[in-house]
Amino acid sequence: MRMSGWARGGVSLTAVAALAGVAGCQGDGGSEEGTSGSGTARSRSGATDAVTAAYEKTSAAKSAKVRMTVSMPTSVGVGGDMEMSGVMGWDPTVMDMTMNGAALAAASDAPDEIRMVWLDNAMYMDLGAAAKGMKGKSWLKLDMGAPADDSGDAALGKQLAGGLKNVNLDPAQQLALLLDSPNLKHVGAEKVDGVQAEHYKGTLTLDELMKSDGSLGVLGAKGREALVDTMKKSGMKGYDTEVWVNEDDYPVRMDVGTKTSQGTAKVSAHYSDFGAKTQVQAPPAGETFDVAELLSELGTGTGAGAASGR
Repeated sequence: MRMSGWARGGVSLTAVAALAGVAGCQGDGGSEEGTSGSGTARSRSGATDAVTAAYEKTSAAKSAKVRMTVSMPTSVGVGGDMEMSGVMGWDPTVMDMTMNGAALAAASDAPDEIRMVWLDNAMYMDLGAAAKGMKGKSWLKLDMGAPADDSGDAALGKQLAGGLKNVNLDPAQQLALLLDSPNLKHVGAEKVDGVQAEHYKGTLTLDELMKSDGSLGVLGAKGREALVDTMKKSGMKGYDTEVWVNEDDYPVRMDVGTKTSQGTAKVSAHYSDFGAKTQVQAPPAGETFDVAELLSELGTGTGAGAASGR
C-alpha cells in the first residue's frame, strides 16, 4: 500500500496530540476582553462555592458547543497551534469537530482541515483527498478498545490508542480537579466573548492530588484513585487551570495546562450552548479504513517505502 509518511503517522499522531491537549492547558492569564475586576479576592470558601456550582451545572449538561486552541510541546513533534470547533459531549464521550491550523499546514500533503468524530470508544478522521492508499476510503478509524498487538506496528498502535484512552474531554472533571487545588482563588470580573464572567484559577500537582483528602472536591475516592493512576501512567505532573464562569454558573472559557515530562500541553476552550444536541453518527463502514489494518500492512513491509515518504 502506498501512503505518505504524514498520512501513516502524522495525521493520527496530530489528532492524538490535539485531543491529548484537551486534557489541559494554561492561557496567558489575561482577560480576553476588558480588564479584571476590583482585585478584591473572594475567600477560598466563596471561590469553592462558585466553582462547585459550575461543576454541578456542567456535569448535568453533558454536552456543549466548543471551540478551542491546542498547543503542544515542541518535543511532541507537532509544530504550531491547532484550532478545533464543533460539538462535544461527556459521560459518555462523543464528539463531532473540525480541526485545522499550523500543525496541519506544516505538512505539504496534509488536508486543510480534518473532521473528527468520536463515538462508542472509536475515533474517525476524514482525510478527504489526502486519504491516499486507503483503498478509496476517506475515513481513518482508530478503535481504542482493540488490542494494540493486533497491529503490525504494536508500538505505534499502543501509542495511538493509549494516548486517546488517557484523554480527558470532560470539562466537569477539570472543574472537579480545580476544586482540589490548594490555592484556588477568585481573580476578578472579566468579559469573555462579550459575556460578563467571574475568573477563577488554581494549580494542582500529582503529589498534591495524592495527598488530598478530597474534603473540598467532588471527585470521590474512586475517581481520585483512577485519575492518579492515569496521571502516573501518562507521565502527567500536574495541572494549571483557569475558568471564567457566567451568571448562569456555566464556564464560558477554560484554560488548562497539563504538565508532563515533555513540557506543557495547552488548551484554551470556549464553551456555549450547554446541553446542545450531540447526534453524532459514525461514518458508513464502507467508507472507513481501520488504522490497525494500515499498521498491519505497513508492518509486513507492504507500505514500507511509502512510510518514509517515498
